[in-house]
Amino acid sequence: MAPHRWLIITLALGLLVALPTAEAQRRGNIPLVGVLEPNPSTPIGTGCFAAFQQGLRDLGYVEGQNITFAYRYAANQFDRLPTLAAELVQLSPAVIWMHSNAAALAAKQAITTIPVVNAITQEILELGVVESLARPGGNLTGLDVRVFELMGKRLELLKDAVPTIARVAILVDPANPIYKEVPHNIARETQALGVQLQRVEVGGPETFEEALAAVVQGRADAVMLSEGPPFGPHIPQFLELAHRHRLPTMCSAPHHAKAGCLLSYGASPNDLCQRSAVFVDKILHGATPADLPIERPSKFELVLNLKTAQALGITFPPTLLFQADEVIQ
Repeated sequence: MAPHRWLIITLALGLLVALPTAEAQRRGNIPLVGVLEPNPSTPIGTGCFAAFQQGLRDLGYVEGQNITFAYRYAANQFDRLPTLAAELVQLSPAVIWMHSNAAALAAKQAITTIPVVNAITQEILELGVVESLARPGGNLTGLDVRVFELMGKRLELLKDAVPTIARVAILVDPANPIYKEVPHNIARETQALGVQLQRVEVGGPETFEEALAAVVQGRADAVMLSEGPPFGPHIPQFLELAHRHRLPTMCSAPHHAKAGCLLSYGASPNDLCQRSAVFVDKILHGATPADLPIERPSKFELVLNLKTAQALGITFPPTLLFQADEVIQ
C-alpha cells in the first residue's frame, strides 16, 4: 500500500478516537444538576420540576447545551430518599435540586458538601435543617412556606365562606414533624374565630376513607388540608370523598381549588418552583448556599370554586368574591 494511503488511514483512525474524547470533554464542561424527586412524576410534564425547567429556560439554560440533569425518584417511598441522595452525590453534580420537607431531611443526612436548592419546604428552620432564614449557614437554600402563619388566615377565610361552621378537621401528615403540635400551635387563631379544631392524620390515598370516617365521627363541619405529600396527585380522589359527605374543604394551593376544593389560599407552588431556578443559577455562577437567604413567598392567591359551592348548597358572600384572585365557574 502506498505510504500516503497509510497516512490517510492513520489520520482517519485518529479522528475516530479523538471525536468521542472531544465530545466527552465538551459534555464535561456542562454543569450537572441532580434532581431528587419524592414522587414518581416524569421529568418532562407538569408539576414542580416542569416549572423549575421553565425558570431555567427563562434564564437561558437549554438541556444538553449548557445544563444536564440526573434524576432519582423515590416513588413516594420516602425512606429511600437518603439512599437516592447518596447516589446523586456519587455523580458529583454542581448542585442538587429537590422539593419537600422529606427531601430536605434526606439531604441533611446524605449531602454534606454539594450545594442543595429546595424549591418548596415548610418551616425549614423548625426542622433544624438551616441555622436561620437570613443565613442558612450550610449547603442548603431555597424557598420556604411559613405554614402556621397561613393556617389562621385559611381558617378565617373558611369561616367567611361558611359562617355556620364550629368544628374544623385539619388533616396532617403524621410523617412530617412540623405538624406534631397541630392544633395547639394555632390555638389563638381558633379561639378568636370561635372554632374548634380536630386533628386527623392521613398518610396517603389508602387512608382517605379511614380519615374521613374519623372526621364524620368527630362531627366536623368542614375539612382543612395541610401542605404535604399525602394528597399530591390524589387530591381529586380525596375531594370527591369529602364532598360525598357534604363537607366544605379548604386547601393550600390554587390547583387544589381547580381540582374541586371549595376554596384555597396560599402561594402558587409553580411560582416557587420556577423561582428556585434563580438559586441554581446563582450557585452555578459561584454563590454559596450558606450566603443565599431562604426566601418566603410574597404573593398569595385566594381561589374560590363556585361549582363546588353550588353542589354543596353554599353561597359565597360578596365580600369574599371581591377578595378572590380567581373564581372557578
